[in-house]
Amino acid sequence: MSWVLDHLVINNHFALAATRDIFSALGFTLTPESRHTLGSANQLVMFDDHYLELIGQPRDSAVVRQELLDSPRGIDGLVFRSDDAQQTAHQLAGQGFAVQPVQHFSRAVEADGERGEARFSTVRLAPGSFAAGRVYFCQHHTPEWLWRAPWLQHANGVKGIESLTVVTDDLSAERQAWQRLGPLAPAFTLRLAGDDRWQDFPRCRDRTRRSQFAAITFRGGDAALLRQAAQEAGLAWHQEAGRLVIALPDIHTLLEFRL
Repeated sequence: MSWVLDHLVINNHFALAATRDIFSALGFTLTPESRHTLGSANQLVMFDDHYLELIGQPRDSAVVRQELLDSPRGIDGLVFRSDDAQQTAHQLAGQGFAVQPVQHFSRAVEADGERGEARFSTVRLAPGSFAAGRVYFCQHHTPEWLWRAPWLQHANGVKGIESLTVVTDDLSAERQAWQRLGPLAPAFTLRLAGDDRWQDFPRCRDRTRRSQFAAITFRGGDAALLRQAAQEAGLAWHQEAGRLVIALPDIHTLLEFRL
């Protein structure tokens, strides 16, 4: 079998609104803010069969999701699809991974004038399993509360997530670590890169870490709209044939658009 991308996670600690405003300004449609029973809050950028999650910890929440605060801001979650969380946990343990107990949680959803509950079961690998960030697996019990037609269209013309880039000081060690996980489905690519990839945007490289999830590559995009939005937001950008890159240095993240 091969692992299918479910979603990527950008961790914002207590500054979810700041990152949300940037993505909105760049022409992405975001779902309304919603709170998990775990204590965190999120907003999503939805595509046809996967999504990007912007997540944070509300200051007024009675429950603190400490794993978010213990992780760095920026892209810190790579999440694959699971059809059966318990079975996935058993499979990963058989591959030699340290697996945390299956976690069940939910969040309230409002869409199209209706109210419902999105429910999930997740399998998380033990912290430190991958140097670049958290890796886990998500079973959706109520996908109808995530994939709603109004949320799937984006003014900037982006069609989906193509790849995630890991920048690392040790390409050989990183490659071996990911090979243990097994193959990924062809629609999504995990790219490994050295520091030379970040020469144009040095502030996006977190020098305190050996490896990091550093760049999300999107399929499609209106270059003129994205450039103008980046300029108005004071974000550095670079364009070359077929490719536009926008830097979010406050969260050590690059957004790449394949035009």
